[in-house]
Amino acid sequence: MKAFLDPRQSAHDPQMFMANGTRLPNPEKPARIGMLRAGAEAAGARFAAPRDFGMGPIAAVHTPEYLTFLQTIHPRWQRIAGAADEVIPNIHPDRRMVNYPKSAVGQAGYHQADTACPIAAGTWEAAYWSAQTALAAAETVTLGARVSYALCRPPGHHAFGDLAGGFCFLNNSAIAAQWLLSRGLRPAILDVDVHHGNGTQGIFYQRGDVLTVSLHADPDRFYPFFWGGAQERGEGAGLGCNLNLPLARGTDDDGYRAALATALTRIRAFGADVIVVALGLDAHEDDPFQGLRVTTDGFTRIANDIASLGRPLVVVQEGGYMQPKLGHNLTAFLRGLA
Repeated sequence: MKAFLDPRQSAHDPQMFMANGTRLPNPEKPARIGMLRAGAEAAGARFAAPRDFGMGPIAAVHTPEYLTFLQTIHPRWQRIAGAADEVIPNIHPDRRMVNYPKSAVGQAGYHQADTACPIAAGTWEAAYWSAQTALAAAETVTLGARVSYALCRPPGHHAFGDLAGGFCFLNNSAIAAQWLLSRGLRPAILDVDVHHGNGTQGIFYQRGDVLTVSLHADPDRFYPFFWGGAQERGEGAGLGCNLNLPLARGTDDDGYRAALATALTRIRAFGADVIVVALGLDAHEDDPFQGLRVTTDGFTRIANDIASLGRPLVVVQEGGYMQPKLGHNLTAFLRGLA
């Protein structure tokens, strides 16, 4: 199995995030890379560095205004007297069709949905090469590979077209799907992270050319809270091309696979000829976020189910955080695809 990773993805090293009014150590650390790489290699993956596809494929998903913000906000932030090293907003607009401020503080509030996406000196470089990693994996399946794996870090599925959030800055899965679409393919995105892929949904919500499907812990009491309900089906040309399958907290392997069967039926009905799997390993029973209770063996069976689609698979790493079974879970999933 071909796999991709760029060492510059370690440049983003967030120190903290806010949860429940408390400063906590940020779990999206560079050390995740080593655990995930070892897990992929145990499944037979062979890693290479991605080539540079440039800004075009990223700008096909994200606005130039937002991309300018990501590239420039940290040095601008450092010019503020007394500013912390990480860009973390303290104010947000109550609606986004309002003034676009010149202030770095105001723009941070405009472009960062929450306090879980701190921007530091290496954030843009890491996010850029994370996106290039997803593109390299997408290109590989167009050249005949059945499965390719992108070790994307930082992750991406909470990033909207002009909004960071939830550890995410560039939406790697959406960038890969859009690039595949530009090559004449019909992609579906299947998001199996414990959190709803709200950014991915937002990017394609009014479009019918990319199917978006997400299985996740019910957002009524779980991040991202405001998106991910079953009633969210798409709008306009996208009506019926978004499927959310919220699951009760603590759902186990059997419950998860029952919902996955519904997801796979929808993907077949869409006629997708390539699947971007937004792979979150945080649905595991021992993950720090404790949303669902999928076992390590369960990841193998989930992967078996996805492989039954018989379509090329671009596996893009999303969540899954530091715990002893993180690498084993990736090994189980990738072996299940094979």
